[in-house]
Amino acid sequence: MDEFSRVEVLRRVIKNPELSWVLFQHGTCVLVPEPAADLAMQATETLKEDGPVHAGSALGDFATLVLAKNMGWAVTSHREEIFTLVGPGELSGAAANSLSIGLLGRSKRSQDASELTVIHVEGRRSGAPDA
Repeated sequence: MDEFSRVEVLRRVIKNPELSWVLFQHGTCVLVPEPAADLAMQATETLKEDGPVHAGSALGDFATLVLAKNMGWAVTSHREEIFTLVGPGELSGAAANSLSIGLLGRSKRSQDASELTVIHVEGRRSGAPDA
């Protein structure tokens, strides 16, 4: 799933028209319910703190949600503001079960938390910046 596809999926999935969000390089999205002046920095701090995976701790927890219309899956984390997209083409056949999808999403979230590369900012609240 490329950057454009991820942004389009997020625009369809995030129903609240006033909720700001930030997308990272490997598909992790951080929702920003109370945006500050710099949404990217705010989301980066959140992901840096709560994005790395530590097996056996809450930081390793996840759930897998099927997205409508064959858009793939959202893999949640221990924080409701952080989830990762897994596209329908990233796993196929028997490999596309909830556990492998979840582990892939969790791995992508950990990668985003270590690299912290923002690729899209969607500022939707009044007064919030939009990039």
